[in-house]
Amino acid sequence: MKLFASKVFQAVALAATLAFAGNAVADYPEKPVTLVSPYGPGGAADLAARTLANAASQYLGEDMIVVNKVGAAGVTGSTFVSRSRPDGYTLLLARVGSQAAVPAINPRIPYRWNDFTFLGLLEKNPFVLTVGTDSPYQSFDDLRQALSEGKSLSYASTGIGSLQHISMIMLQGELGLDSNSFTHIPYKGGGKAVAAVAGGHVDIFFQNMSGVIAGIESGQLRPLLITTDARSAQLPDTPTVAELDMPNLEQVVGWSALYGPPNLPTEIVDKWQAVLQQVSKDEQWQRQTNQLNSIPFVRDAAQTENFVRLQYDLFKAIVDRYQLAIN
Repeated sequence: MKLFASKVFQAVALAATLAFAGNAVADYPEKPVTLVSPYGPGGAADLAARTLANAASQYLGEDMIVVNKVGAAGVTGSTFVSRSRPDGYTLLLARVGSQAAVPAINPRIPYRWNDFTFLGLLEKNPFVLTVGTDSPYQSFDDLRQALSEGKSLSYASTGIGSLQHISMIMLQGELGLDSNSFTHIPYKGGGKAVAAVAGGHVDIFFQNMSGVIAGIESGQLRPLLITTDARSAQLPDTPTVAELDMPNLEQVVGWSALYGPPNLPTEIVDKWQAVLQQVSKDEQWQRQTNQLNSIPFVRDAAQTENFVRLQYDLFKAIVDRYQLAIN
């Protein structure tokens, strides 16, 4: 009789716990949501996070608070979110570097590219191939001609395995060139790389538009191509990679997305799908995103996962082919 009573009590307790959890999910959110930015304050990731938080708070019904958890090229903050409780109160401002490039390059980090709940893509940031304004290459055709004649050029990046590095390997492949065509010169930070190209110390820098637009507008850099599928309003005279018969380079693009820890309940995922759809139509969010030189590109959870998978697979293939992985 006592055993029966014990089992009844356990069943009732479990039912009550499940009912409470269900109600908690149904009432989500009941307190502010933390949005982890895995990069430092004032950078592109941080600004994208704060732009999202400002807009999403209006439609979420609670505040969204940005917290910077910096370190290891975005791995520290990303790991923190991947290990957080799946209750929807700790989310990640995901970026191409920490969520696609680094997992492809370094198999020893504590998470894989898909060890998260995908909530939605937010924006894209195309890459622009630039040279210094004193460079003899006035157009990409000039550059291509020089390379076809055996000219060896140097390019800047922010490190081995960075997206700037990977993008140049992809460009090398698209042009059918061997590894002797380019000399890789890594720098500690995009600002130093821009200065090196502007000063004529390095020939080329392939970087996201937000990182080079100031140099272009100030007359220090000359853009030769952009990885958008149509010409950019900010750089209307710059040809796209499709126009230059290299459409595969459209995969060279930065982005921001919203991720959660693994196993977020469906109800919370659905809530964020609705919120992000409202954000996508928010004129202030659109304007602020454009001011960051990004392109609003809100996509649902499934589309986001497919988008990131394609990019990760491409990066992983390049890393494996050229043995770039950090082991």
